[in-house]
Amino acid sequence: MNKISYIVAGGALALLTACGSSGDSNADSMATHGGMASSSAPAATSASAQPSVSATFNDADVMFAQMMIPHHEQAVEMADMAATGAGDSEVKELATKIKAAQDPEIQTMKGWLTDWGKPLPEGGMGHAMPGVMSEEDMKKLEAAKGKAFDKLFVQQMIEHHKGAIDMAKTEQANGSDPEAKELAKTIETAQQAEVEQLQKIADRL
Repeated sequence: MNKISYIVAGGALALLTACGSSGDSNADSMATHGGMASSSAPAATSASAQPSVSATFNDADVMFAQMMIPHHEQAVEMADMAATGAGDSEVKELATKIKAAQDPEIQTMKGWLTDWGKPLPEGGMGHAMPGVMSEEDMKKLEAAKGKAFDKLFVQQMIEHHKGAIDMAKTEQANGSDPEAKELAKTIETAQQAEVEQLQKIADRL
């Protein structure tokens, strides 16, 4: 019996050791990537302090959320400008649709970062991301009215959406969290359809 007890205890210890080493994300690498994550992120805490979903995410999931949140926020800002600046009814309708889709996605991704114990992005865009408009681009859009606004909005949003699609594809390829990967798939599908609609609008303006 003693021999069996030692074997069982040894197996349990090995299992606990294996479990304890899984689900850890590399906080250091995220802290230095593009300045999005905090450089003062705490070291990995004990397993009991981690949220129950900790084992499902990796660095790619964290990067996806930290980058897509400000990316979406800029798209929502652009959509808000269309309420007063756009002259084309389809542009206004599409802008409303974009805001309605992306606002809830922002809140979802913020919730993930909180659950994962990772910092929310701060200070706006912070660094170059695919499809992001510069401050000068945003000022030009804000100053435009009517048809001039419509043309500029369509042009900028096509590039903005293409950037989001690239980021979503990266998440689907490299992410680990099932919900994050599913959202990335949704973003890719929805925004690809909107790019096609935007291109048709551009062709007739």
